[in-house]
Amino acid sequence: MTLDGWIRVHRFLKPVAAVRRRIDEEIAAAVTPLAAPESWEEYVEEYGVGVPLLHSQAPVDLEPAGHAIVAVIRGLASDGPRAPLSQDAVALNTELQQDRLAARHVVDWLVGDDSWEPARPGLLRTAGWLTLSAALRPLVLAFGEWRDQDRWLRRYCPACGALPCMAQLVGVDPGRRRFLACGRCTSQWRYGRTGCPFCETESHRLSSLGVDDEGGLRVDYCESCRGYLKTYNGQGDEQVLLADWTSLHLDLLAHNRGLARMATSLYDLGPDLPDAPTVCRADSGPAEAGADVPAGFVQ
Repeated sequence: MTLDGWIRVHRFLKPVAAVRRRIDEEIAAAVTPLAAPESWEEYVEEYGVGVPLLHSQAPVDLEPAGHAIVAVIRGLASDGPRAPLSQDAVALNTELQQDRLAARHVVDWLVGDDSWEPARPGLLRTAGWLTLSAALRPLVLAFGEWRDQDRWLRRYCPACGALPCMAQLVGVDPGRRRFLACGRCTSQWRYGRTGCPFCETESHRLSSLGVDDEGGLRVDYCESCRGYLKTYNGQGDEQVLLADWTSLHLDLLAHNRGLARMATSLYDLGPDLPDAPTVCRADSGPAEAGADVPAGFVQ
C-alpha cells in the first residue's frame, strides 16, 4: 500500500496530506541526521529503571536539530499569507529570529522543559517534533537494536517518554505480540497484549470498535478509563498505517462513541468535531462524505 493510494481512497485527508508534504519539504532541506552514541554504557542503569533516552544523561546533543527546526519554521514563514500555516509560522519565526538561544530553547521545550513558552506552541510542537524525529532516525534505529525489549514493558516511549499514539499486533497466536508506537519520535516498543497503556488496568481483553475495510486498522479501548488506541492488526504497511494522521477519521469515530483521546499526538482534531466521515472510495461521487474532516490539524 502506498501513501498516495491511501489518500486517493480517503480523500478527506488531502488537506492534511498537503500540509504534511509542505512541512516535509522543509525538513528534507534542513535536517542533518544525528549520530548514535558510540557506547550506551552510560545509559544502561537509567534504562533499567525506566528513564527515557532523551531524559537521561546519555550523550545526545539535540542542538543541531534545534537549528534545523528554526530553519523549517523560517521556510514555512516564507510561504505567503494564503498558505495554511502562514499566520502562526510568521509569528513563531519572528520570535525565534529574535532569540539567540532559539535552537536550544526549542529542543529543550519539545523534550519537556516548560521554563520557556513559544508564542505558537501548536505549530512548534508539530513541525518541531517532525523535524526532531527526522534528525533522530539513525539514533532511534540504533537504540532499538541495542535495547532489550523485555526490560521495557512500560506504557511510555523508551526514547522520548511520550504515551503511545497507536499500536501494532505482530505475529500469530499463541506467540502474537503487541507493540506500541510513538507519534513523536516514531519509536516502537513491546507492551502486554491486554493491558491499557493509559490507566494500566489489566484485562483479559480490550474491547474494539469494528472498522470495515480499513487495511487492518481498528480502535481498541479500555472499558475502565475509556481511553482508546488505534491499532494496526497486520504487517507490511507500517509507514502508512502507523502515521497517526492517516487515520484521523478513526479518532473522530472514537470521539463520537464517547471515548477519550489520551494518546500523545501531534494532531489536534479541533473543538468543533464533525461526525466521522464515510470512507470516500476512488470511484465515489462528489456528494459522498469526507470534506468535513477539519483541515486545521496542527495543535
